[in-house]
Amino acid sequence: MSEARKLAAAIRLVVFDVDGVFTDGRLFLDSNGVETHKIFHVRDGYGVKRLLAAGIEVAIISGRDSAAVAARMAALGVRHVFQGRDDKLPVLEALLGKLGVAPEHTAFVGDDEPDIAPMKAVALAITVADGHPAVRAASHWVTQSGGGRGAVREVAEFLLASRSCD
Repeated sequence: MSEARKLAAAIRLVVFDVDGVFTDGRLFLDSNGVETHKIFHVRDGYGVKRLLAAGIEVAIISGRDSAAVAARMAALGVRHVFQGRDDKLPVLEALLGKLGVAPEHTAFVGDDEPDIAPMKAVALAITVADGHPAVRAASHWVTQSGGGRGAVREVAEFLLASRSCD
């Protein structure tokens, strides 16, 4: 069994960035600079639901604030949604304390440099196929799919399959 799979078997909480992970990272802005929409992959939503059904807690920590993210996460049943947080590590640490989950039972999925600090603070660091090279270097596991193209579902399947291998 690979090291990443061994780490994945113990995960009780998975924390995701949004832009570049749940989405392809593109921003759709109107002429006033207001975000008009985000595009989410339906398979990613099903992956989140499978994680929650298996008893793996799901959280979001995003640097941007978006009503679309709040609505999508509410629809999926994600209770821990933190937006507009440029410094993600303190948010992660507070969440771990609130939930009573140790870092060795936590995974973080990110795609860009602001995600490296929280990725290094947990047991399992994951990035998407098109993640920044520095993030790929800091990761234990890299999806085959890019952000917004089913990568979240791939993470869910990896975590769930790893549980059955322990």
